[in-house]
Amino acid sequence: MTVYLVDSHVYVFRAYHALPPMHAPDGMPVHAAYGFASTLVRMLAQWQPTHFACAFDAAMTSFRNALEPGYKAGRTEAPADLEPQFSLCTEVAAALGARALSAPDFEADDVIATVAERVLADGERVVVVSADKDLTQLVREDGRVVCCDFARDRSFDAAGVRARFGVAPAQIPDFLALVGDAVDNLPGVPGIGPRTAALLLANFGRIEHIPGDASAWRDAGVRGAESLAARLVKARDAALRIRGLATLRRDTPGMALGADALVWRGPDRERSRELFDRLGWQGIARRVATLAANRSPKSDVSG
Repeated sequence: MTVYLVDSHVYVFRAYHALPPMHAPDGMPVHAAYGFASTLVRMLAQWQPTHFACAFDAAMTSFRNALEPGYKAGRTEAPADLEPQFSLCTEVAAALGARALSAPDFEADDVIATVAERVLADGERVVVVSADKDLTQLVREDGRVVCCDFARDRSFDAAGVRARFGVAPAQIPDFLALVGDAVDNLPGVPGIGPRTAALLLANFGRIEHIPGDASAWRDAGVRGAESLAARLVKARDAALRIRGLATLRRDTPGMALGADALVWRGPDRERSRELFDRLGWQGIARRVATLAANRSPKSDVSG
């Protein structure tokens, strides 16, 4: 059995930036929600899942902002025409029969990590649907968790994560702490880029195990070993703090949900008809009706 966990805000923001402005009959902006709905319908039609849920950020800030004031600086408030669409996207997910998940003070990534942990304990498989590199840390060496970038039709198992970043999935937080993450406004160690970070982690495993002795860096094939080793010694404590921020929580309150709580039984026909009629989305409504009529869940879908 495969449980699909969608990182919803990736697709909400993608639709917001990709589509021209649209408005419901009452004047409410809806283009991000429309694009999100269209994407979910395509996912459900393509995969015909037995288990499917959508994770949302409860707010634009989380506990990480209290730990690091600069975390996601410039991204802690949604544009005025996007803010009202978040609750609409939750309505859309529910109308399509998907469990909508969120937790106060935590991010959707933490929700996904926590749910995935419980689903794995149930002996099931997880497909994390996102283009967010942070979530690749959840990929399992045994293949029971993979990441799927739906828009690009690409999936990443452990070998795929290594090919993309040069490190194992479990090392992604260390990798991000060394190179930084511009999207989340997390600083890295000055001068250390992806290639150097991958070399260091391949040779030493974790940030705390990287020696300060430049000769060990030279043996690992790092160019500019003397200056870079000195920079890491100076920035190590900061890098360890950033790694903590980049590490997803697997103990999000209220989110230890087993597979039985995430069953997808198809669209809620009455709820979806009312919602899409109210919004004037006749095309979406027809696609949802077809989805409901053709629903034929598979016992296992690779993603």
